[in-house]
Amino acid sequence: MKYTQLGRTGLKVSRLVLGTMNFGPQTDETTSHTVMDAALDAGLNFFDTANVYGWGENKGRTEEIIGSWFAKGGDRRDKTVLATKVYGNMGPDGEPWPNHDRLSALNIRRAVDASLKRLRTDRIDLYQFHHVDRRTPFEEIWQAVDVLIQQGKILYAGSSNFPGYKIAQANETAARRGMLGLVSEQCLYNLAERRAEMEVVPAAQEYGLGVIPWSPLHGGLLGGVIRKEAEDGRRTEGRSAAALANTAVRAQVQAYEDLCAKHGTEPGETALAWLLTRPGVTGPIVGPRTAEQLESALRAVELELDEEVLAELDGIFPGPGPTPEAFAW
Repeated sequence: MKYTQLGRTGLKVSRLVLGTMNFGPQTDETTSHTVMDAALDAGLNFFDTANVYGWGENKGRTEEIIGSWFAKGGDRRDKTVLATKVYGNMGPDGEPWPNHDRLSALNIRRAVDASLKRLRTDRIDLYQFHHVDRRTPFEEIWQAVDVLIQQGKILYAGSSNFPGYKIAQANETAARRGMLGLVSEQCLYNLAERRAEMEVVPAAQEYGLGVIPWSPLHGGLLGGVIRKEAEDGRRTEGRSAAALANTAVRAQVQAYEDLCAKHGTEPGETALAWLLTRPGVTGPIVGPRTAEQLESALRAVELELDEEVLAELDGIFPGPGPTPEAFAW
């Protein structure tokens, strides 16, 4: 496994991030533990979750599964850089309730304690704001974070799904308080969705945030779906099926799969390897449901794409270009 610093911090993390969103809804507890053991054995030390994962009436279940894995003992917790998130409503009995969502100081304090209990740990290494809260000023958010850092309950703060101007606003407010501010941004970023390159990635680089792309295969679209249709007779479902219904998108994905076939690489691994070449990227989030899927993701870390391949990928999936040139002159 290869490692890098998380943004401008001294924290060393793996170039892949283990996403746990499937733990509970799609992957049972035993298999989830197997995947986490395999990840740690492979040197993948950066685990990402959120308090709402498990979804619906099972919100919090994913954190509980991670907590039961930590409770097995050994050096699991000491080897793991643990990240979770706050924003979604975690009201009693799964019902929405005032002050059990968003980023008020009250909810942040409540949510941290609840996550620590489910995760069976004394600290959260990276505590991420899952979405912007337009109702709560950053002065209040940072006041709450400052207290939690002093209490030792969290070490670093990060954002997720923030636009560039909110990254700037958050960190300028933190600087005025003498605080470190955001150290990472988790955003939608992949070959087929490159709008983050316009404002989010540049803002993250300017303020020293590590970029953590989620949905690196764009909901499976970049995982070889057309080939799988032909080989297995498997009907594409979900977001990928809706995207492939667009003739232009299908042609684009076909060109991508043809390129991978020409160079002898797997589409999913190629998409991950491409992200690892992007400026500012700490590591993409991979969400394996099985140990076998994890093995495929791990191979991407060793896959080196030469300049010819990168140029061909840009030809198929052109980025938006830098701002303001992307929309002005």
